[in-house]
Amino acid sequence: MNKLDKNTRIIGNELLYLKKVLKNNFRASKSTEFVKKLELYFAKKFKSKFAISFSDGTATMHAALEAMNIGYGDEVIVPPLTMSSTTLAVLHSNAKPIFADVDLKTFQIDPDNIEKKITKKTKAIITVALYGLSPDLDRIKKIATKYKLKIIEDNAECFMGFYKNKIVGTQGDCASYSFQNSKHITCGKGGILITKNSLLAKKIRTIQSLGYSFSNAKIKKFNKNILQNPNFERHNTLGWNYRLPELCAAVALAQVENLEYFVNQRIKVAALYAKASEKFKWFIPQFIPSNCKSSFWTWVAYSKKNIIWEEFRDYYKKIGGDGIYGAWKLAYEEPFYKKENLNKRQNFINLKKKNCCPNAEYLQPKLFQFKTNYMDLAIAKKQSKILYETLNFFDKKN
Repeated sequence: MNKLDKNTRIIGNELLYLKKVLKNNFRASKSTEFVKKLELYFAKKFKSKFAISFSDGTATMHAALEAMNIGYGDEVIVPPLTMSSTTLAVLHSNAKPIFADVDLKTFQIDPDNIEKKITKKTKAIITVALYGLSPDLDRIKKIATKYKLKIIEDNAECFMGFYKNKIVGTQGDCASYSFQNSKHITCGKGGILITKNSLLAKKIRTIQSLGYSFSNAKIKKFNKNILQNPNFERHNTLGWNYRLPELCAAVALAQVENLEYFVNQRIKVAALYAKASEKFKWFIPQFIPSNCKSSFWTWVAYSKKNIIWEEFRDYYKKIGGDGIYGAWKLAYEEPFYKKENLNKRQNFINLKKKNCCPNAEYLQPKLFQFKTNYMDLAIAKKQSKILYETLNFFDKKN
């Protein structure tokens, strides 16, 4: 642990690994050394056969959809209550996002509503482990099996969460994680995707790497003599340049090595908020089922009282609290969707009333998301006390 800053997120081999990358002078022969190490380590930790690193956690889902041959005319079911990247990945694939509502208690995509939204055009379901909690994967898997649908798990906010004693990310056809700076672990920007399917892994790698003919499920050395030959045919299919840079991979590897520490810190912080709020029955936190273990990307709750969101946030900050984040606008309520600013993908959206999700619409403006990424628990304890004082103030006021 860095003794100069108790709240730092740089606690392991980040600098050491970065120096090794720089010492290699970005030679082609060393260009994937840490990418390979990261992928092998991540796959092992998440009990998967393959891990493929990406430039970000949206590219992961887009590549997965492309590898599954999902595109024009196909429908993919997604929850609206999450960052719009989940919906954007579907649109990037020229497929149509279909929104399924969420459960009012867990805030997760509702399996019953998923089944109601399935048509002959439905090809996949993208689940989101919102705020670090798993959705009801067993029920979703049964639906997917019944209708022969693919499952992509969007676990950007859920590292080492558990569902029925299984790591979240091991239930679907593949699972996506994000290394963006707000996530449990970070290298500034990046992502990774895991799967147990070797054929799918190879297709995803090919799409991630410009359609290269020498792509494999796992990174392997390639014969330079073949690569340098002018007659070498490089690109077997259309692909994107979604690869994670070696510098980012070096930092990500160091962060994954301390993943349990980072996750456990967030769980401890969430417990402080839960304790501070338990007296106030009108302030309703996300419900965690007994068969799940959340990794608490954030601690989230909503008010049953008629409280103006900005007034609550402003009072919390006034007495010393850090900022509170509101939930993202529902994907179909964002300007890009409502105004159809979709770069000629207007045919891939549906603005009809049947796609509205009343539970998500009820929750979204009411949610308060509290930071859990405090490495110094003393700071977190202070924040939880400020939350208690804020709740007490509004309890008496209203």
